[in-house]
Amino acid sequence: MSSVALRSDQHDAPRPAALIPGEWRGVLNALRVVALQCRVAARTDLFEACALISNKEHAGQDAFAQALFKCLSEAINGKPVFHRPGTVEMSFDEAWLIRALMASKQGDRDTVSFLIRSRVSKMHQRHIAFLIKGMSDQFAEA
Repeated sequence: MSSVALRSDQHDAPRPAALIPGEWRGVLNALRVVALQCRVAARTDLFEACALISNKEHAGQDAFAQALFKCLSEAINGKPVFHRPGTVEMSFDEAWLIRALMASKQGDRDTVSFLIRSRVSKMHQRHIAFLIKGMSDQFAEA
């Protein structure tokens, strides 16, 4: 008989990516690619990253995503977990970000605000909200 380890920390519990709508699974994989690219990139100050993007008239989705991934560990005071593209499981950090992007795309500011306040230190909330809104604005109608 084998024992099953129970996880007391729900943040570590795997979530199947199939729980999100199909069009958002593509977004998740695209975000995972950007996260992989940013793993070896230098970290950026969150304020500076947002200032640079806001000065660009046509900043693309990748610019917002790159800034977010380079600064997210500073904002949440920890190292976020993003899996490789195509992984069936979804980390807590991936689920949190996808849900925030979905809510932002739907114009659900209350949910976005709740999600950001639940994870992001107060001094970084406005900047993370800016990056999430910028990313969701770049998506085609999902």
